Amino acid sequence: MDGLIASAAQSLARGDALSALKRIALRDDPPALALRGTAMAQLGDLARARELLRAASRGFGTRDPVARARCILASAEIALVTRDLVAALRALGTAQTVLEAHADRANAAHAACLQARLLLLTGRPDDAEQRCDTLECDALPAASRPGYWLVAAGIAMRRIRTGEARAALNRAARAAQETGIAALVAEVAQARAAFDAPAAQLIENGGDRLLSLAKVEALISTDMLLVDICRNVLRCGTTVIPLAGRPVLLALLRKLAEAWPRDATREALLLHAFRARHVDESHRARLRVEIGRLRGLLKPLAGVKATSRGFVVEPRDARKIAVLAPPVEGEHAALLALLADGEAWSSSALALALDVSPRTVLRGLEALKEAGQVDWFGYGRARRWIARNVPGFPTSLLLPVPLPKG
Repeated sequence: MDGLIASAAQSLARGDALSALKRIALRDDPPALALRGTAMAQLGDLARARELLRAASRGFGTRDPVARARCILASAEIALVTRDLVAALRALGTAQTVLEAHADRANAAHAACLQARLLLLTGRPDDAEQRCDTLECDALPAASRPGYWLVAAGIAMRRIRTGEARAALNRAARAAQETGIAALVAEVAQARAAFDAPAAQLIENGGDRLLSLAKVEALISTDMLLVDICRNVLRCGTTVIPLAGRPVLLALLRKLAEAWPRDATREALLLHAFRARHVDESHRARLRVEIGRLRGLLKPLAGVKATSRGFVVEPRDARKIAVLAPPVEGEHAALLALLADGEAWSSSALALALDVSPRTVLRGLEALKEAGQVDWFGYGRARRWIARNVPGFPTSLLLPVPLPKG
């Protein structure tokens, strides 16, 4: 490594991309191309950064597998930032294998940290935690440590453990301050703002109010009978009954909980659960069947009593019943939750994150586009989707992650 390359690399490690470019901007050898690509990524020109890193990777070829793997790793990080999740997933595994084989501990640890971030982004906090547990924390470069603690905070937020999340965010803030890199400090500040934003709304006694994640954690530790629409479960203390595969029962239970302590009319239940605007005897018969199934499901916690107008829930042991819903609801709320991070997403990345088909995502995006809530730019495979104006809220309660059972 010559002096200019070494000096440029040190400048990049401090987050000073302009100083690095002053030294190697006119060079086109593979090491200089790799550093120029990294510098352009730090400056926000991700398209140019990707081109330079690909050119550097081709230049290194098979004669320098470690340098090539580092270029692939940098390209994977750009893919992750631009929400090209499929490319990031493919590249990270390849790069980490080579880096570990050649004992490049720092970059191998960074690759594992990015994999954990990707797993968390796609709704797999258990896998993300396992990846964090196996990586070498001591080997992480200083600029990678804030990202590690942000992943730890994200895992804790998904599991509704606010104490752990706050502690991880504080460590991320300290690590970012120590680097002196303004972009990292801003990223941690954004994560803290998401942590403090409303995470859910509580609907009870005909009213609703927004709750922070800390208040949600306090709520689910009580013995309240809680219909959790965010996670599609019924919860009471440590008892959790999954309802993700039973949408009709979940819809009926939500309507009954919203009406409690009064009864919900049969017409309201049929409209909410079956979308039946013109009720006939077949609808009434189906409602009786589904209410019978709901009684069996609720038997340990509550009863369902018929009234002259409809049905009413009767919680046991004088418990209260309420609904915990996302702060922003609608058919495509999960899409909006992901787009609320301000990044430009591809439809394939959204499908991967939500574990649904790309066609389902495209239908949702087109509906949101018609409603004036999202925009797109680019064409074909390069098309990206962004939100226009979405209220700030975290995705922790909107993605398909089960509630903790204890």
